[in-house]
Amino acid sequence: MEGKLSLVATPIGNLEDVTLRALRTLKECDVVLCEDTRVTGKLLAHYEIKKPLRRYDAHTSEGDHERIISELKEGKHFALVSDAGTPGISDPGVLLVQGAREAGIIIEAIPGPSAVTTAVSLAGIAGNKFTFLGFAPLKKGRETFFKSLVTHEEPVVFFESTHRILKTLTSLSEITPKAQVYLGRELTKMYEEMIIGTPEEILNELQSEPVRQKGEFVVLVQAG
Repeated sequence: MEGKLSLVATPIGNLEDVTLRALRTLKECDVVLCEDTRVTGKLLAHYEIKKPLRRYDAHTSEGDHERIISELKEGKHFALVSDAGTPGISDPGVLLVQGAREAGIIIEAIPGPSAVTTAVSLAGIAGNKFTFLGFAPLKKGRETFFKSLVTHEEPVVFFESTHRILKTLTSLSEITPKAQVYLGRELTKMYEEMIIGTPEEILNELQSEPVRQKGEFVVLVQAG
């Protein structure tokens, strides 16, 4: 029996966005590898799926990583998920994919929700190109990151957390004040919204309504 690694995309907010194939794979696998067992546990419980959950994140040790590869070689079927969206996009899943491929393991992708493509489609930006930059740096390289945005001719997309969104908008207003910004907040969830304007306009909106500073954000920037 050959082992298999399934890369399963999961909802970015609305649990109804999971695919039938994703649910079947989660039911068939031996173990679900996930960033946070509490988050994935809620998804499995919602669909009445009972499977062993094993944490796999940026802090997974080399020894644990090797054990997973060893179990795959022995014939186990692992499903890899992230907390939300498609695994391997701005998360440590790429390391496992690389290791499994080097070991000759079967790898399959079960596509589904993505915060990136959701935000781009909701924004309605013109053209067919954009650059995705993952998460904005936490500290080191943060200023350089924002200054680099003006060098892109196509729209730039990146993720930002609720704790730093005001700082991000402040940096954008200082570096590229005329830029058109599309701020996707709480995508697919109850309070989903797309806020559009200059960095300063959106900053003023969020400051006037602090409740809108909460949530997960996808930022699209068209430099002015």
